[in-house]
Amino acid sequence: MEAQYPAHWEADVVLADGGTAHVRPIRTTDADRMRAFYARLSDESIYFRFFGPRPELSDREITRFTTVDYVGRVALIALIGQEMVAVIRYDRMTPTEAEVAFLVEDAHQGRGVASVLLEHLAATARERGFERFVADVLPANRRMMGVLRQAGYTAESSFADGVVRMTLDLAPTETSQEVVVGREHRAEARSIERLLNPGSVAVIGVSRAGGVGQTVLRNLLAADFSGPVYPVHREARAVAGVRAYPSVSAIDGDVDLAVLAVPAAGVIDVVKECAEKGVRGLIVVSSGFGETGAEGRARQDELVRIARAYGLRVVGPNCLGIANPDPAVRLNATLAATVPGRGRVGFFSQSGALGTALLQRVAQRGMGISSFVSAGNRADVSGNDLLQFWEEDPATDVILLYLESLGNPRKFTRLARRIARRKPIVVVKSGGATRHVPTGHAAPVLGLPDSALSSLFEQAGVIRVDDLVQLFDVAQLLAYQPLPAGPKVGVVSNSDALALLAVDACVGAGLSPRPPVNLGATAGAAEFGAALAGAVAADDVDAVVVVYMPPIPGGAADVAAELVRVAGECGKPVLATFEGRRGMLPELRTGMNGADPARGSIPSYAAPEEAVRALAYAVRHARWRDGLGAGHAGGPAGVARGARELVRTALAEAGDGDGVEVDAAGLLAEYGVEVWPSVPVFSADEAVDAAQRLGWPVAIRAVEAEAVQRAGTVRLGLSRPDAVRHAYLDLARQLGGEMTIAVQRMAPQPAVPTVVSVVEDPGFGPVVSFGFGEVAARLLGDQAYRLAPLSPEEAGSLVRSVRAAPLLFGEYGYPPVAVGALEDLLVRVGRLADELPEVALLDLDPVLVGESEVVVLGARAVLRSPVGPRPDGGPRGLRPV
Repeated sequence: MEAQYPAHWEADVVLADGGTAHVRPIRTTDADRMRAFYARLSDESIYFRFFGPRPELSDREITRFTTVDYVGRVALIALIGQEMVAVIRYDRMTPTEAEVAFLVEDAHQGRGVASVLLEHLAATARERGFERFVADVLPANRRMMGVLRQAGYTAESSFADGVVRMTLDLAPTETSQEVVVGREHRAEARSIERLLNPGSVAVIGVSRAGGVGQTVLRNLLAADFSGPVYPVHREARAVAGVRAYPSVSAIDGDVDLAVLAVPAAGVIDVVKECAEKGVRGLIVVSSGFGETGAEGRARQDELVRIARAYGLRVVGPNCLGIANPDPAVRLNATLAATVPGRGRVGFFSQSGALGTALLQRVAQRGMGISSFVSAGNRADVSGNDLLQFWEEDPATDVILLYLESLGNPRKFTRLARRIARRKPIVVVKSGGATRHVPTGHAAPVLGLPDSALSSLFEQAGVIRVDDLVQLFDVAQLLAYQPLPAGPKVGVVSNSDALALLAVDACVGAGLSPRPPVNLGATAGAAEFGAALAGAVAADDVDAVVVVYMPPIPGGAADVAAELVRVAGECGKPVLATFEGRRGMLPELRTGMNGADPARGSIPSYAAPEEAVRALAYAVRHARWRDGLGAGHAGGPAGVARGARELVRTALAEAGDGDGVEVDAAGLLAEYGVEVWPSVPVFSADEAVDAAQRLGWPVAIRAVEAEAVQRAGTVRLGLSRPDAVRHAYLDLARQLGGEMTIAVQRMAPQPAVPTVVSVVEDPGFGPVVSFGFGEVAARLLGDQAYRLAPLSPEEAGSLVRSVRAAPLLFGEYGYPPVAVGALEDLLVRVGRLADELPEVALLDLDPVLVGESEVVVLGARAVLRSPVGPRPDGGPRGLRPV
């Protein structure tokens, strides 16, 4: 009987050169693939693998290599198209040690195939309980030794009998994680760079009578694309004055990028033809895929599978296209006739129809873009891929994202956190009220409220704005002005009324306005220049908002020139409401270079309130960079062995599955968190006996979660038997005899009741939440969220994010409490959540925060049996289809 095939080990991966391959476990049906693969190997590759010449493999050897049990003997292969290009395997030596070997076809060596296969094989080995790999390598096989040494695992080597024996400890290290992240970053960035910088473009599906294909073709030609453009039409000899070809394969030159505008039913055949031609990237503007329902979604998945199998990345389908206004490229492979000039902003939009309007708005504001991608149904290329590219792109200073869904939210937050320390990321996320995911957009079903998404964006340093106007308002400030050092704002104006509006807006946005400088309606360039110079020179001013609204036209050019001169010398952000105009106005630019405003240009807003609102976002982002942006929970801390054993035992006894209750107190104890003992009782006499054993005073409370959240289900400070008896009878009567009642030693008073929870979200993975335990706080949803694990800085931010946080710091008549102990508890719970993916739910309720300590009075934990790694938790790979 054939061993059970582990389908969750399959993955599409991006290689070091930006191409793709499919990784999967080997099957017995791969015998012919193995023979063909072996026949293409050089004598040297065979010698290094088998330590001697071996012209061919016997049928017995083929059977042995393709027959595995997926436990003690495992082999993974890399496929490009239908051909096997590499294989890696391990064979058990001891219960915790296995021998590893791999072989890569000569034509594909140097593409990072071996490295990605080793990552995946190491993950499977850890899943099967192995702790070490052993490899015997010939000294001349430097390539294999390099792959093993550069993986980042703890390694040892020895030399005997002409062979180097290398031993790898498979426990993840900070170095091995950094290696994986670095390789992922370079590969995915390279895959996008190939799309945005093609040497040639083919447009497939053009017609002589207009339509989508001809629109893209004309836009490419109008932008004066730097390379050859090949229209593909079955019959026409020329389209739009350019020689046409009957098929992609008939093109007599290389094709880097293909734009597909053919009917959906014909896309698959065209993709296969592009793969045979050697095309490296696809833009599918055709509709009729996931947005149309189940049949279209199946067609979309097949499109992606085939493209990835042959090494191609796909933008779309149902998309607007991509643009790169770099003068060396001049690419407008979109349906939009208007593409902004060169700028400092990278722009990603899921919506195709909206993308056209967004590009027009960018152009109207005079901002410019570094590159633009509209991903449509986002079947393959996503915002995460663009983040990888823009992180290192020297032409991009600010990243704008219009998102309708999140494909891999945990990966998004990981990337954003790293990138936002250097380049601001501004996001508009639609669907906040409706929780709607547009048809055709692959996305996990997020179990968290929209407020949680905002919290997690905040943790990652992402600037989430409410609408598209704010998106561009914030972008034009961040792209051309420095970040403010603090919240202190100076206001220079020639209108009392507008200055007061700016001051009021500052107060409402949490900024600290200084008394405004009103120059009067007749103020000119000299007055504005002197006032601005005085404001930016003041130590108690971090940014300046200038309002210029002259009652009589004239003199604007001189005022603008003076503002630009002073702002360019101060090093502080300067914003303007200049004649009520919006955007990067020509007269407020510095260092003009065509249509691209230079750093230091002053952004203008239609009203002072808009300028202040954009500035407030920048202040919060600067504060994140200065504080939380530098603090992060580091590499793996090591799972508490007792906790792991407790979880395994509980799942084994329950037969695995979901909804398995576990001893929460025992689990938390492994992480240094004590849950005060609680004795369930079923009569007044039992309650008195329990109180005497625990020690006076005691509290009596309901245990069930639904009862805990109701008012009046706790009796505190009971110090006599008759008080306990009376309290029990009263509470039992209130609960109707259906709820469990427990007796617990009385916690120190005064104390603030809080709730700490963990949920395993299908998209984000483990998420820690914090809120107050009072009924009013629960009803108002006053809760904040952070991804696990938590650094001390993140724990502090989580505590302070709830609206009722001042009650913990001695405000409103409450005594200050042990916030440091609370933050330590959150860090420990976050570590537990991160290290134990089996914990589906963990509630600490109530958690009493006293003046000197934190007491956990109740805890509940529910387990599940995870299938495969968490989102963004396993070896690198593209989102599955």
